[in-house]
Amino acid sequence: MEEETKEAVREVILSTFEVSLESQLRAVRKLRSEGLHPAKRAERGRSQPSMAYDILIESGMPLHVNEIIGRIAHRFGVKIDRESLVSSLSKKVVRRDRFFRSGKNTFGLLEWEVDE
Repeated sequence: MEEETKEAVREVILSTFEVSLESQLRAVRKLRSEGLHPAKRAERGRSQPSMAYDILIESGMPLHVNEIIGRIAHRFGVKIDRESLVSSLSKKVVRRDRFFRSGKNTFGLLEWEVDE
C-alpha cells in the first residue's frame, strides 16, 4: 500500500508540473504571436473612441466603421468589436461629444462641422 501512495503522490506532482509548464508555454507563444512593439503595447489601454478619434484626425475625413476598425488594428494592434465601437461612437454622437454621423455607420469629427 505504501508503494501505491508514493506512486499517487508522484503522479500528482508530475501532473502539476505538466500543467504549469503547458500554461507557461501558452503564455510565451501568445506573447510571440502578438508581434506588438513595446510602444504599441502601451497604447492598448486607450478607449475605443479615443483610438477612433486619432484615426479620424489622421484621415481628415469621415470614415465607415469598418475602415476605422481596420486602421485601429493596424496602428494600435488592437482588435475591436464592431458593434461595441458603433455603440460607443453613437453614444458620443447623441451627446455631441467629438463625433457626428455623416452616413450609415460612418463617423466624422464635430470640429470638422465647425470648419465647414
